[in-house]
Amino acid sequence: MRLKQYPTLEILFIFLWNSGFIGAEYGLSRSGPFTLLFWRYGLLSVLLGLWLMKIGRMNWPGGKYVWRMGVVGGLAHGVWLSCALIALQLKVPAGIVALITALQPLLTGAVSGIALRERASARQWIGLVLGFIGVAVAVEARLVHDGEAPTWAYILPFISAASMTIASVLQRLWGRGTLLVSLDVSLFFQSVFTVVALFVPAFWIEGLNTSWDFPYISTLIWLELGVSLGAYWTMWKLLSKKEAAVVSSLFYLSPPVTMFMAWLTFGDVLLVSDFLGLAITGVGLIFVYGVEPRLSLSKVTQK
Repeated sequence: MRLKQYPTLEILFIFLWNSGFIGAEYGLSRSGPFTLLFWRYGLLSVLLGLWLMKIGRMNWPGGKYVWRMGVVGGLAHGVWLSCALIALQLKVPAGIVALITALQPLLTGAVSGIALRERASARQWIGLVLGFIGVAVAVEARLVHDGEAPTWAYILPFISAASMTIASVLQRLWGRGTLLVSLDVSLFFQSVFTVVALFVPAFWIEGLNTSWDFPYISTLIWLELGVSLGAYWTMWKLLSKKEAAVVSSLFYLSPPVTMFMAWLTFGDVLLVSDFLGLAITGVGLIFVYGVEPRLSLSKVTQK
């Protein structure tokens, strides 16, 4: 059973992506979710814009491409994060949010099979199911306490999972063939679309109220460098090399990894079920990454 390449990139993505949950916990105590995301993507847009101007790549790739990047950015950044952070703010347990959003790989596998004709092998599907079981085991013990959230708040993580699924499939679909835009240019336009969309709720609902202290500024800097730039760059890089369902299976590690990081950062108690869930998820990922996918019909006809 041969493991595929890019393991370092995948490990880096797992760390950077899940550090965003820790950063959000700091940030949400000092501003609302829309405001936190507005400042985050406003600063990101400025940084990327300055960088692109410095290296001479600030150009207009065409209305069609900009629109596509805006759609992907709005889904992968705006909708995904807004719904997840609002759910946390409304007291939906973090374990439940992690469990629901971890359904995204199964959704991506189903949708990409139709939209992209990427047929996963039986062993890959077994790996995806094992990943879901591992996630369920890891968070089951976290569901014993009734939350304070309203019933409708539990819909928000489902919207997050659906938005990231659509963004992943669209990025994979539109990234084939003619869409040759560099990652930094793509992320710039995604960020601009996101910050424009977030301004209305951040201003009208939350009044842009922010506690500008050192912890908040430090959190914002990490969310910029580690998550907005690092995590999303690695995700799109992986999507350019691998099937959408394979990349999305990495989200299965979110609950156990986030719990471990919260233990290191906040002293949260780790349960035996956390380690068991992580082990089952690891086996599932070996199934997914250790088997070469079947060639899709489109790839065969191109040869």
